[in-house]
Amino acid sequence: MQKGEYFTQETSNSCPCCCKIWLMKETNLLLGRKTDYPQTYAPEALFAIPRRESRAALCLEDDLPFDGVDIWNAWELTWLGPGKRPVVATAEIRVPAMTPNLIESKSLKLYLGAFAMTEFDSPGDVRDAITRDLSECAGGPVDVSLDTDAAVATLAGQCIDSLQIECSNWAVDASLLQANPDEIIEESLHTHLLRSLCPVTAQPDMGSLQITYSGPKIDPGALLRYIVSFRLHNDFHEACVERIFVDITERCRPEKLSVYARYQRRGGIDINPFRSGVDSQPGNPRLWRQ
Repeated sequence: MQKGEYFTQETSNSCPCCCKIWLMKETNLLLGRKTDYPQTYAPEALFAIPRRESRAALCLEDDLPFDGVDIWNAWELTWLGPGKRPVVATAEIRVPAMTPNLIESKSLKLYLGAFAMTEFDSPGDVRDAITRDLSECAGGPVDVSLDTDAAVATLAGQCIDSLQIECSNWAVDASLLQANPDEIIEESLHTHLLRSLCPVTAQPDMGSLQITYSGPKIDPGALLRYIVSFRLHNDFHEACVERIFVDITERCRPEKLSVYARYQRRGGIDINPFRSGVDSQPGNPRLWRQ
C-alpha cells in the first residue's frame, strides 16, 4: 500500500494550544493527477493518508473525544464471475475512525475499478479481497459487505434548511454556534446545505448533515449559519465532521452528541463520516441525492 508524507507542518500562532498546522506538499498522491486506470486487480493502487495530520490542527491526540466510523458506498462495483460473466453489486465499506489511516478516495476508485476485468469464483471472494486490502491500507480492521439493492431514506429530526437567516461568514467560525443552558432537550437536526472543498483539487463536496444531541438547546439558525460557513473550507470529509463535532462540543456543551455527514457520490463512491460520543455503528441510509 502506498504511504508517505502528505503534509508539511508549520507552527500556528492562532491555534490556542500551539499545535502544528499541517499543510499539503508534493507527494505521489493520486488525487488531482492524471493517472492510468488499471484493468485488473491492483491492490497496489491504494494510498493511505495518516489521520494524525488533520487532527493535529484540532489539537486531537491519541485520546480522542469521540468514536465513529467512515462509511463508503461504492455504487458501481463490478467483476467477472465464473465463465467471465459480469456481476454487479454495491459495496458498503466501514472504516473505523480509530484506524491510523484514512484511504485516499481516488486510489479507492482506481482499486475498485480494477475489479471490472478480474475473475472471481464468488461474491464472497470479492468481499474477502476488498476487506483484506482495505484493512491493510487503513492499518486496522475494515468491514465490507456487498448488496444488490438499496432503499431511499430520510434523516432524523427537524430539517433546518427553511430557516430565514442571513449568511455572510465564508470561513469556518465556531463562534457562530449558540446554545441555551436553561433549556435542556434531546433532538435531531439536519440540513442538506453542507458544502466543503477538496483540499487537493478544490472541487466541491456536497452533502447532508445530521446532528443528534442531548443537553442545552442549540440555536438552529446559529447552527445553520455555522454549517454554511464551510462552503469555501478546504478539507477532507472526515476532517470536516471531526471539526464540527469538536466545535459543537466546545461551544454548546452537549451531554451527548453524534454528527453524521452523508456526502454525495463522486466516481461512483460516496463517503459518510460518523463521529459520536455515545455510538460507533450508525445505520447506512441512502438519501435522495445519493
